[in-house]
Parts: sequence; C-alpha cells; structure tokens
Amino acid sequence: MTLLSDNTALVPRSLQGRARTWRLRRGGLRLRRVAVALILPLALVAAWWLASSQGWLPEQILPSPAYVYATAVEMIASGEILYHTGVSLRRVVIGFLFGAVAGLTLGVAMGLSRRVDDYVRPLFLAFAQIPTLGWIPLLMLIFGIGETLKIIVIAKGALVPMTLNTAAGIRSVPANFVEVGHALRFNRWQTLRLIVLPGAAPSIFTGIRYGLTHSWTALVGVELLASSEGLGYLLVWGRQMFWLDVVIVAMIAIGIVGFLMDKGFDATENRVQRWKQKEES
Repeated sequence: MTLLSDNTALVPRSLQGRARTWRLRRGGLRLRRVAVALILPLALVAAWWLASSQGWLPEQILPSPAYVYATAVEMIASGEILYHTGVSLRRVVIGFLFGAVAGLTLGVAMGLSRRVDDYVRPLFLAFAQIPTLGWIPLLMLIFGIGETLKIIVIAKGALVPMTLNTAAGIRSVPANFVEVGHALRFNRWQTLRLIVLPGAAPSIFTGIRYGLTHSWTALVGVELLASSEGLGYLLVWGRQMFWLDVVIVAMIAIGIVGFLMDKGFDATENRVQRWKQKEES
C-alpha cells in the first residue's frame, strides 16, 4: 500500500501498476494513430520530391519541396504569410459569429414551432441549394467588393448548417424531458435553457462544426474573387505572377489553419460535453 497524495486514499501497488500499464498502452495507441495519419502526407511529399527531382514536370509548374520550404521560411520571417492569415482569420471569425447566431436563432424557432417551420423551411431550403459562391455576383452589385461582401458570404456559409442542425436537434429532444420541466414548473425560458438546448447540444455542435468548415471555404472563395488581402488573395496573386511556390505555401497555410480550427473545436466540444462522456463510460 502506498500513499499517492495527502488528499487521496491508499491504493494497492497492483492497481498502480495496472494504471501505469493502461497509460502506456493509451500513449502507444496515440503514437500509432499519429504515425498512421502521417503515412499519406509523407508519401505525397516523397512523390512530389521524386517528380520534381526527375523533372517529370517543369519547375515553373511544380517547384521542388526544398524551394517551397525556403519560400515558406522567407514569408514567415517577413511576416507576409502571418499578416494574410490574420486577415483571413479575422474575417472568418466575424462572419461565422453572425451566421452562427442567426442560424441558432432561426433553428430554435423552427424546432420549437411547427408553424414557423412550415412557413420558413421551403424557402430556406431553396435558399440553401444555391452555392455560397453563387451569391457573390449579386452581392457585389449591392455591397461592392469591400469587407461587407466577405462577411455576408462567410455568414451564409455558417447559417445553413447551423439552422438545419439546430432545428433537427431540438425536434429530437424526447417529449419526456419536456414533461419533466412541466412537472418542475419551469417557464418557457427555463425549459429551453435547462432541457431543450442541452438535449439538442450534440446536433448544435455538429452544426457549428460544419458551419465553421463552410465559413472557411467560403472565405477562401470570396477572397479569390474580390480581395486584396488574405490567403485567397495570395493564391490569385501567386498564380498571376506565375509564382507557384507562393501558391503552394498559401494552400498549405489554408489547410493547416482549417485543420487546427477543426481540432480546436473538437477539443472544446469534448470539454463542454464531459457530462455526456461520463454517462457513456
């Protein structure tokens, strides 16, 4: 028997050994997953290096990994890539917040009221079928090519998945849960805040995840067409100047930022929904 700390009970050494073994196995499993996830990217880099070294494509079309790496280091040192990344992130945060709040509000209204759903859903589904980039020509005529255009396009990307997933999540809350709220004499606001929204949380988080992804892709699309700053602008500028190394660096930056946003949201969701994980375990 060994004392672990002043605030814990005595734990047998056999249990400590099992816990240590479990932690080692868990760490090994994580390393294995990381290794498996790196196989395909490393294979693509190897194929890229082989194609450039063998001259299968001209260097103007496919610059070598070493040349792209040198360009990336130079753009990071000068602050250029960081500046354009910051511009894109600011736009996507503002647009996503507007779209997510509007989608949450509309989704709650559609989920709680069958009448609102009957009136709004047909037009909303028709609105959702038009790709986000398809709205850009019309919005350009109304708002020009300034920041307002970009925020609206990004917000539309978040609005659709947020609305549909929120409405579906609220409708999936069991009626028994609401009856418990009535038994406890909850008012409508208390029922919504303490029962309906927590019950619909998984679907709402799914809407947030897809909304964030759509906002990021919409941002890059609108920056490709109407921007003088941002990662999308770097893609266009590099293509126009035939600087394919700059194009590839911008593509890598877009992928890394999108990946980090998804992983950060995943960690946030797991932290917020700890209660669900405890119940499942």
